[in-house]
Amino acid sequence: MKNMRKQINKLKEKLRLAATRLFCGTAALLQDQEGIGTVEVVLLILVAVGLVLIFRERIEELVTSVFDKITSKANSL
Repeated sequence: MKNMRKQINKLKEKLRLAATRLFCGTAALLQDQEGIGTVEVVLLILVAVGLVLIFRERIEELVTSVFDKITSKANSL
């Protein structure tokens, strides 16, 4: 169980890092692209964050389920 929690915590940290990179990349995109408006990008980010917040528990269940299957298959090898 501790190993599973460590893996989930590592995954959460990777997701946080990916979100940070996404926001930094969005800032760079806003500076480089003339055709994309700030409002559109902000709305897309808000929708993405909203979906993650709404389905947070389901996402955690899915990740846990996937790690359980990976662990059980690895133990059978």
